Amino acid sequence: MTSTNTLSRVTMAEVRSRIGEPEAMIEAKIGDRVDRYARRFIAHSPFLTLATADAAGRADCSPRGDYPGFVKVLDDRTLALPDRPGNKIADSFRNIAENDGVGLLFFVPGMRETLRVNGSAYITDDPDVLARMRTEAKAPILAIVVDVTEVYFHCGRALIRSRLWDPASQALAAELPSAGEIAADQMGADPELLEQLLEDGYRKLY
Repeated sequence: MTSTNTLSRVTMAEVRSRIGEPEAMIEAKIGDRVDRYARRFIAHSPFLTLATADAAGRADCSPRGDYPGFVKVLDDRTLALPDRPGNKIADSFRNIAENDGVGLLFFVPGMRETLRVNGSAYITDDPDVLARMRTEAKAPILAIVVDVTEVYFHCGRALIRSRLWDPASQALAAELPSAGEIAADQMGADPELLEQLLEDGYRKLY
């Protein structure tokens, strides 16, 4: 097996020479504001991934989910994401404090296409913004505000290839150990106790 230290590295010029240039129509779809189509997609999206990086460029990608429309469009260049209770590691917050560049990928269940949003972000506790995100009679204590620089729809090839929305694909989950079993093995703890802690945490969604 080839050592990872000796794997070849391809430059961007070589990448272009092999895959070619994008069609002009593809580049033209990249906008700089949240138009009515992006607004509608975001209003129907219950899940996204949030990509951040720290000052040294070390990247992190975090899942975010809630009721459809949990991300609020404040205006055509600004989004706000509520921070719901989680593991309290706060990787995204720490990264945004060091490096404000972010990338968001929105999903709508059953939809092959996704929505990509790039921009810069900051953390807020503005009462008016938090009040707009009230769910189950609770408002978040913090939110991430994104100043949008790029917005565009991404074609559905990846989701088609992955069969992500195919119910038959859910059978793959049965082949994996539970989250409690994994954590127990990694930490040398009681799996039943960890399963119970996880379930207790899942019940405290808000």
